[in-house]
Amino acid sequence: MVRKPVVATISKGGYLQGNVHGRLPARGGKEPPPAAAGQERVVLKKKITLLRGISIIIGTIIGAGIFISPKGVLQNTGSVGMSLSVWTACGILSLFGAYDAELNLQPAVGFCRKVLLICSVPVHSGALSYAELGTSIKKSGGHYTYILEVFGPLLAFVRVWVELLIIRPAATAVISLAFGRYVLEPFFMPCEIPELAIKLITAVGITLVMVLNSMSVSWSARIQIFLTFCKLTAILIIIVPGVIQLIKGQTQHFKDAFSGRDASIMGLPLAFYYGMYAYAGWFYLNFVTEEVENPEKTVPLAICISMVIVTICYVLTNVAYFTTISAEELLLSNAVAVTFAERLLGNFSLAVPIFVALSCFGSMNGGVFAVSRLFYVASREGHLPEILSMIHVRKHTPLPAVIVLHPLTMIMLFSGDLYSLLNFLSFARWFFIGLAVAGLIYLRYKRPDMHRPFKVPLFIPALFSFTCFFMVALSLYSDPFSTGIGFVITLTGVPAYYLFVIWDKKPNWFRRTSDMITRTLQIILEVVPEEDCQKL
Repeated sequence: MVRKPVVATISKGGYLQGNVHGRLPARGGKEPPPAAAGQERVVLKKKITLLRGISIIIGTIIGAGIFISPKGVLQNTGSVGMSLSVWTACGILSLFGAYDAELNLQPAVGFCRKVLLICSVPVHSGALSYAELGTSIKKSGGHYTYILEVFGPLLAFVRVWVELLIIRPAATAVISLAFGRYVLEPFFMPCEIPELAIKLITAVGITLVMVLNSMSVSWSARIQIFLTFCKLTAILIIIVPGVIQLIKGQTQHFKDAFSGRDASIMGLPLAFYYGMYAYAGWFYLNFVTEEVENPEKTVPLAICISMVIVTICYVLTNVAYFTTISAEELLLSNAVAVTFAERLLGNFSLAVPIFVALSCFGSMNGGVFAVSRLFYVASREGHLPEILSMIHVRKHTPLPAVIVLHPLTMIMLFSGDLYSLLNFLSFARWFFIGLAVAGLIYLRYKRPDMHRPFKVPLFIPALFSFTCFFMVALSLYSDPFSTGIGFVITLTGVPAYYLFVIWDKKPNWFRRTSDMITRTLQIILEVVPEEDCQKL
């Protein structure tokens, strides 16, 4: 990282890096000859349609949780009726606001109960605020880009620093482990699956996702559509028998639906936290804005349509469960969908682990597809090594930005406590999401004439940002050890920023070595910087 950071400006992307115009470097470091007239430009193309955008959001939101253990809501509400009410309310709230809880529920357990109380506040902001940001700032990168545009390069670098080194590899490894476990489930039932076998299959799954996203944007999007339909099919396999059960009069578990253990004033917020976690993932389309066709319409539509579909699926799936499984049995089950299928579908229940594995694979694919664009944009802005902002000359994929996750994820997979790392850095996710949304308010006042195809009332982002920052403050108060470690890890990004980005008096040997490595990787990977279409 020897480049000075690019000055942030509101634009549609397409920065020109170096002097290479869509061609591999010549031997000896000489510039290649000018491109022939009519040669195809090397850029990330707009291939994300409305359908593909919806598949990215739904495919990332629906993971393994709804099939395996949707009992967090029931456990903290105390009754069937209240749990279904919370599932419905969380779906509606997610359309207006959502939480960046991502893959780890454990941080909430360690927080003070006061923190969890905040989670039940109707946070009418995240999704719609991101819809406005995505249609106003037509650049990929999501949280990172919005922070860069408003608050400058230091905070943006710190955000991508912890995301690249710890959060994303650990999060990818966690969902991938679920994939590995349920791929092997049918072959080991009812025996215990060896941990080494799970990790080996997980490693194969991670590699397949990386290869798929490296080879073709179109095929990655098509596979995501297919996996999304697989998820919805799996949910229909549960919903349809449940509806049939209702028609047959199997409503005994709905009698006195609101009776049972009373939900405590602290348990209800925790139920909301679990419910909102299940709906997380709506923000991933903002990571690929530059590749979205007509983002002014596609981004808001995709978010709204996706959240409506997910809400209907989640509520009806839980209703279906209660037609066959009592509240007590659901709380005791380690795989609710399997228990449900064994009672109603007989031998067909063996297909449930396969559908769960496909669901996890879809979440892996959607996450890698989106987050690789975050690293690509960060490199384009001078915050990560230059090689990460390059595109394959024929496949037009950000190949280096995709594969950089592979070794980091493998390290996380075979060593270290993944869940502890995510716990330590959970506060950082809340802080940077709140900061990005606060930037929307700043832009309203500093750039009132900025083109805004989609606009939300100011109280929406204000409430969301306040809630995020309040949760960060309370987490520091209630769980100072875990939050403190995460804070220290995050702060390592500050010296790294000045060392790798700002300091421009690096030794000549370092510059030569860096240039040599970049050019060698360019030739091996067949990648070049993205061309600036406006300068050709």
